[in-house]
Amino acid sequence: MADIPMRVDVDAVIVGGGIAGMWTLARLRAEGYNAILLEDEALGAGQTRYAQGIIHGGTKYALTGKLTASSEAVSNMPSIWRACHAGNGELDLSDAVMISDAHYLWSTANLASKITGFFASQVMRARTTALKPEQRPAIFQHENFRGSIYRLDEPVFDTISVLRALAAPVMSSVVAIRKGSIQLQSSKLTVEAVNGDGYEIGFSKLMLMAGPGNEALLRSADLSEPSMQLRPLKMVMMRGGITEKVYAHCMGAGINPRVTITSHTDNDNNIVWYMGGQLAEDGVRRSDDEQIARAKQELTTLIPWQNLDAAQWATLDIDRAEVRHADGHRPDTFYFDQQGDIITAWPTKLALAPLLAQQMLELASTIEKTDAALPAWPSPPFADFPWSEESRWS
Repeated sequence: MADIPMRVDVDAVIVGGGIAGMWTLARLRAEGYNAILLEDEALGAGQTRYAQGIIHGGTKYALTGKLTASSEAVSNMPSIWRACHAGNGELDLSDAVMISDAHYLWSTANLASKITGFFASQVMRARTTALKPEQRPAIFQHENFRGSIYRLDEPVFDTISVLRALAAPVMSSVVAIRKGSIQLQSSKLTVEAVNGDGYEIGFSKLMLMAGPGNEALLRSADLSEPSMQLRPLKMVMMRGGITEKVYAHCMGAGINPRVTITSHTDNDNNIVWYMGGQLAEDGVRRSDDEQIARAKQELTTLIPWQNLDAAQWATLDIDRAEVRHADGHRPDTFYFDQQGDIITAWPTKLALAPLLAQQMLELASTIEKTDAALPAWPSPPFADFPWSEESRWS
């Protein structure tokens, strides 16, 4: 770091360049706040690039036949994201890629699965449509398919393209920093950019939105709360021999989807099926080989007409960062905590990033806005998707 760091005074500093942090930065800048964001890796390198990109409207959280806190929290999210994608929302995401206009609820011939799908569709009927056979996605029009399909008003986005759209108007406010270089003091921090330049940054609000990185940042500020919990997943990827894209929750008898599938493309334009749901929840207790074997078994059972002979497989171990609950359960909505000028926040779900950003905007309302010029500091790159990393594939 330079011997004498350059002093920069801003209204707000955000730490963490995932979708929640970047959405918050874009909102603050649009409202005239002199806000900056610090990222020590690549934009989206944390949980954003591992997300399936589904903007949940609450159906999968309503599988008990009644509205839950989780389903209510996300109920309006698809309309907010759609407005932004159309260019008439709170932010302009018209350059982001919507890879599917809808997600689907897929109920097998099993009676319990059919009942679960029916209850979810009734509770969320304003956003759920039962499809006739000819209206179903192509893979579910196969003559051997037995079950029901419901169309959900839940678009699916390419998450890195969302980051690029969010970053376009504010990239000069995003700083690429060296990992571990943030040093916190009262109402200021020092940090080293990746080019070696040092900065002493004064702020009115410090917003910690670094996912699992929040824990170390809180410790550096001598704060023990809020506590964080990590919820692990073992996701599965499959490519090879796939001609149809799938965006669907397959429902079983439980409150979670049996498997959730989204479809993406790798750098060679191969279709990749990316699988989560209960498969990924339970997979944390399995080895990689056992998890792949279970995924093969599930697909062979649920979509027996899909030929898996040419398939390649990979697993992804992911930790979702959330505020800690005494019993370890998943939070129903986003979380924030303010202690002095430090705000700690987790979005909990990708879809809730706009609501969390709105809350950060409200917390910033006490700031007296400034308009000081920002240095020409280095910007971070964008992360790539895991399915585009050849080293992951078996």
